[in-house]
Amino acid sequence: MPNRLIELFKPEYWLSFFSENLSTWDIIVNLLDIVVVWFLIYRLFELVRGTKAVQLIKGVAIFIGIRIVAELIGLHTLSWLMNQIITYGVIAAIVIFQPEVRRGLEHLGRSSFFKSTKKEERDDERMILAFDKAIQYMSKRKIGALVTVQRFTGLEEYIETGIDLDADITGELLINIFIPNTPLHDGAVIVRNGKIAVASAYLPLSDSMLIPKEFGTRHRAAVGISEVSDALTFIVSEETGGVSITLNNDFLHDLSQEEYLAVMRRELLPDEKNIGKKSLLQTFLEGLTKGGQK
Repeated sequence: MPNRLIELFKPEYWLSFFSENLSTWDIIVNLLDIVVVWFLIYRLFELVRGTKAVQLIKGVAIFIGIRIVAELIGLHTLSWLMNQIITYGVIAAIVIFQPEVRRGLEHLGRSSFFKSTKKEERDDERMILAFDKAIQYMSKRKIGALVTVQRFTGLEEYIETGIDLDADITGELLINIFIPNTPLHDGAVIVRNGKIAVASAYLPLSDSMLIPKEFGTRHRAAVGISEVSDALTFIVSEETGGVSITLNNDFLHDLSQEEYLAVMRRELLPDEKNIGKKSLLQTFLEGLTKGGQK
């Protein structure tokens, strides 16, 4: 089995699929074989996208790339070393990431292979409008809130600390969750796949000394989750009613309605052009520039 696995990463193995001795039908079958393999690899990435295992797969991809380059240019010792890491690393990964593997297989059993982009676009716009409704209500009344939206990096370890809701996102529900002295108001709401997955979840607190002293635990938790994931988090301050957003370790505070809606639409709507090419800070600065030109 290990030797067969190593064969998959040799260029000669893939070139053999198009040998001159093969008939046209054999070549078509081989092409179909390659397409199926790459489709399965794509589905594997889809399954682990919501877990910490995605970081492992990125590392494995780097090792495979080094293995192929070493084989092509004749670095035999490095090639042998990469073979050992790939062969035994796969076994170790299955053991270490057993919970993620189990969750991925469960997700495969529940999910469909094809999704509607237009439906996602409508749902995401509806979600943003619900956020806006809740933010406007809570900001005016200085009701503290902390909401994290999962994107590509999984938040399973933080979701497990919260209270399960699996509820549709509405402004009214978000407002009710964060009303002071209610059972769910303390902690974070985590949104996953267009639904409120949990409330009262615990997020990691940032140790950054760059966060101004006037911001409290909610803001530190929001910055903390942005340091370990690509989640978008918005905060409503209970002291000032100010609205802040964190994403990819960027911290923007005291945003106007126009500013935070622009950021949300840019980062959360799937059909936006050039999505992800600019940082949250760049988006914010561009908004300020346009505002100053009016």
